[in-house]
Amino acid sequence: MSPRELVVLGTASQVPTRQRNHNGYLLRWDREGILFDPGEGTQRQMTHAGVTSHDLTRICVTHFHGDHSLGVAGVVQRINLDRVPHPITAHYPASGQRYFDRLRHATAYYESVELREQPVDADGPIATGAGFTLSARRLSHPVEAFGYRLDEPDGRRMLQERLAEHGIAGPDIGRLQREGALRGVALDEVSEVRPGQSFAFVMDTRMCPAVPELAAGCDLLAIESTFLDEDAGIAEEYGHLTAGQAGRVAAEAGVRHLVLTHFSQRYPDPEDFGRQARAAGFTGELTVAHDLMRVQVPRRRAEDG
Repeated sequence: MSPRELVVLGTASQVPTRQRNHNGYLLRWDREGILFDPGEGTQRQMTHAGVTSHDLTRICVTHFHGDHSLGVAGVVQRINLDRVPHPITAHYPASGQRYFDRLRHATAYYESVELREQPVDADGPIATGAGFTLSARRLSHPVEAFGYRLDEPDGRRMLQERLAEHGIAGPDIGRLQREGALRGVALDEVSEVRPGQSFAFVMDTRMCPAVPELAAGCDLLAIESTFLDEDAGIAEEYGHLTAGQAGRVAAEAGVRHLVLTHFSQRYPDPEDFGRQARAAGFTGELTVAHDLMRVQVPRRRAEDG
């Protein structure tokens, strides 16, 4: 089972720089490998980051601007070239079907892998797997865009000392978990809630109700902060967030680890984004993303300390 982590493949906005590739983010989550917004050059960035096509199980595109989707063509052809042995599911705005079709069939290649298209046309759950639900929420951008959120349901942690006190061991533990009680002992007496973890991915959008809804209580939030606060007017006009807005929404939503990314090339010092997010009230763990870094999903809340 892989660690739960975000592998950052690219952090530029519309224009890449010498230090920043176009977008690309791989979320490793147990047996899932979800590639978000593969921009131009993602296939090469995967090589630099030690990510293989076999790691991928899903591709999630927030919207069809080039810096978030031009890498789809290369990634799709690579998974076929490498003959990935499992199906790959693609999620993207249904309104952009013609763009996905063009990217998927941009040039000739031999199709050897089952690519399952599951376009998104409404808010709500879009996929479930072993221990997670993937949902989408419509954002506010000049073209239709969706943010994504992955949630793990709460589980239970069995407390060995309390089990021993009640003489419950072996197969009886499983029976207790299934039935909720055994020989007068309730499950709550010998276990505690194990909080599920959550991740949200919020790219190009101006502030709208979906942003705090996606961020609410997240363990790890990757969010665009294209502009600094002094350019809030431009951000609003073009459908983007500022660093201060990202920090404020993360603080109010109770986010534990905030990852800022998708930076305009106009700013020479990336640490300014972190400073403005802090000034807006965010006090949790904060990462100003750079290409090829890895960000671990925080430990479960009950495990802190």
